[in-house]
Amino acid sequence: MSEIVIWIVFNAFIVALLALDLGVFHRGMRRRPSLAESLLASALWVLLAAAFAVLLHGWQGRAAALEFSTGYLIELSLSADNVFIFYLIFRYFRLEEAAQYRVLFWGVIGAIPMRAAIIFVGVGLMRRFYWVIYAFGALLVVSGLRLLFHHGVGIDPEKNPGLRLVRRVLPTTSANPDGRFLVREDGHLRATSLLLVLVVVETTDVIFAVDSVPAVLSITQNTFVVYASNIFAILGLRSLFFALISLMDVFEYLHYGIACVLLFVGVKLMLSHHYPIGTGTSLASIGVILLITIIASILHRDGENGGLTASGGGPGS
Repeated sequence: MSEIVIWIVFNAFIVALLALDLGVFHRGMRRRPSLAESLLASALWVLLAAAFAVLLHGWQGRAAALEFSTGYLIELSLSADNVFIFYLIFRYFRLEEAAQYRVLFWGVIGAIPMRAAIIFVGVGLMRRFYWVIYAFGALLVVSGLRLLFHHGVGIDPEKNPGLRLVRRVLPTTSANPDGRFLVREDGHLRATSLLLVLVVVETTDVIFAVDSVPAVLSITQNTFVVYASNIFAILGLRSLFFALISLMDVFEYLHYGIACVLLFVGVKLMLSHHYPIGTGTSLASIGVILLITIIASILHRDGENGGLTASGGGPGS
């Protein structure tokens, strides 16, 4: 099977998954998915990615499967941090919960070609200019340090260039019938608040890709593997969003783990020519980092709950 056919088959498979998701499982959905539904959907996307890794193992061998698994884990962890930015964007625009899934779905549709373009450019630069590796590594280290010492997240969508462009091209309206992105009023096409939110989400994802794509490129420069790991992580973003928002207080330290992942892959990239770190070691290291921060978050929350119970149940309380 030629490489072009493989790309066509894979993308056709992704389109089929998206059509099945929107047209069958979530057709006409007008509510926020429950925590149980979100966790189940997240688990199914992870299992689907695991099945693809097994398929990749039989097709391209153990190295490719490990590269995909490591890249997918990196993308999934970075997506967890992006979820909270999307949450702040939705709150800023006061987007009702029933419309959030629709925005995220179309956000995924738009993110796929943008990620593909960034991946092809990134791989091309790394193969042509060796020094780009150090630039990408430094970028990841800076991003990791910024996240590590950044204790509050502030957003200002009004400064978003995409939002400004849409407002210049199209007049806006407060009306939003049936969750539409565009409406016609008085003979003129107008942008609804839903379209404005989608534009902010899409342009924000481009910024996220500047971190996430080089992070996966630190593991492999196999374009197909990088692309596949990105796509599977993006496909699971919607269910991950609703699951993590419901569990926001539980994963208090997760952003520290994500920062350490960025630092690790950044240093790995800068040292790759002199002290290469194996893919298996990278996968294990990233998994341990995330596991430690998740366990620490759970233990801290349990400790707080235990302390509250003890202080509230004694004599004289």
